[in-house]
Amino acid sequence: MEPDLFTAAAEDRQEREPGNSPLAVRMRPRVLDEVVGQGHLLKQGAPLRRLVGEGSGGPAGQSSVILWGPPGTGKTTLAYVVSKATNKRFVELSAITAGVKEVRAVIESARRQSGGYDRETVLFLDEIHRFSKAQQDSLLPAVENRWVTLIAATTENPYFSIISPLLSRSLLLTLEPLTDEDLRGVLHRALTHERGLGGAVTLPGDAEAHLLRIAGGDARRALTALEAGAGSAIAKGEEEITLSTLEEAVDRAAVTYDRDGDQHYDVASALIKSIRGSDVDATLHYLARMIEAGEDPRFIARRLMISASEDVGMADPTALQTAVAAAQAVALIGFPEARIILSQAAIALALAPKSNAAYLAIDAALADVRKGLAGPVPPHLRDGHYKGAAKLGHAQGYQYPHDLPGAIAAQQYAPDEIHGRRYYEPTRYGAEARYADVLDRVRERLAGE
Repeated sequence: MEPDLFTAAAEDRQEREPGNSPLAVRMRPRVLDEVVGQGHLLKQGAPLRRLVGEGSGGPAGQSSVILWGPPGTGKTTLAYVVSKATNKRFVELSAITAGVKEVRAVIESARRQSGGYDRETVLFLDEIHRFSKAQQDSLLPAVENRWVTLIAATTENPYFSIISPLLSRSLLLTLEPLTDEDLRGVLHRALTHERGLGGAVTLPGDAEAHLLRIAGGDARRALTALEAGAGSAIAKGEEEITLSTLEEAVDRAAVTYDRDGDQHYDVASALIKSIRGSDVDATLHYLARMIEAGEDPRFIARRLMISASEDVGMADPTALQTAVAAAQAVALIGFPEARIILSQAAIALALAPKSNAAYLAIDAALADVRKGLAGPVPPHLRDGHYKGAAKLGHAQGYQYPHDLPGAIAAQQYAPDEIHGRRYYEPTRYGAEARYADVLDRVRERLAGE
């Protein structure tokens, strides 16, 4: 399709937003003040305000923008609003389907029009992280010469997925997940606004709660589900979208789960106790309930990291590495793919050998410190690098372990008050059995035996 024709079609679609367009398209904000959430980007004087000409100075001389955030947080919406506010042509491409050829055609058309003092062009490039380095390189001349205002959207960390030259020439704006309150406002507006459902149906509290759960912070998903439920209710001649009607429409059962109440803590507790008990199937059941209920994947990942140390510990020291890697991956990817990563980590923890020795050890040490068993540091362990330390006897008589066989020096490390106390008592499970053998030998050497 020729760029001019594509642009015209896109602008027609956005201007008219006919009644047969999806609800999410019809309800797309037209001005910044209609945008829900992202208060940090929309407050007075923020870069996004300056980008559309509100305030003075502009966004530090940068005209191109990279929008980074989870799906459904308004990246496409913000690009469209910027083009409307600045009266620029709006061209939308997706890195999934477009290549260098399509991008160059848009850029060439924009360059001709800018040279003829016609309207400038906003190029919205969705999923830019799917472009290769060479494909991203092709955007640089247009960005440098301001032939287009590039607004690129990505759900992945741009510091890993976007080339440095493009990042340095663009303003990076981070979008936050929408809260339930944000989504509630989106739903209420769609139910009553003339561009939406115009009051044709109502949404009772239990159905609204289910919608918020399945939306998972994604406004587009929330509006799509609302539209499906409304269509089903209207077809039945009903004036409200009941929970059962909504479930049928979106083909997903409502999970009994209150993220702010007892169910939140009960299910999270059951997940951790199932991991501790090595029941992998129960673990996956509770994990699925949390995911289906719209639980924040970062919360689940944090619980898995705690379990990796508390319940697996030194029986498999790699368990914590697995949990941390899962948490990092979840933060970069988000749902729906994050479910696979959480599943892998939860299965690994459930099947790992278990030891709470590290957990008991630190609690025992803390208990002694709180009792006041925290005597002076032995003089030979004190800092001896400052002038006058030698006169105080600091660091005198210290034995450097690396100069001795086995790199172990038979000297006292603990204060007198707790000398000889043992906090870490390793089990014989998994890899911890090896540490138990090592610890026995080390303690003998430290005691000079």
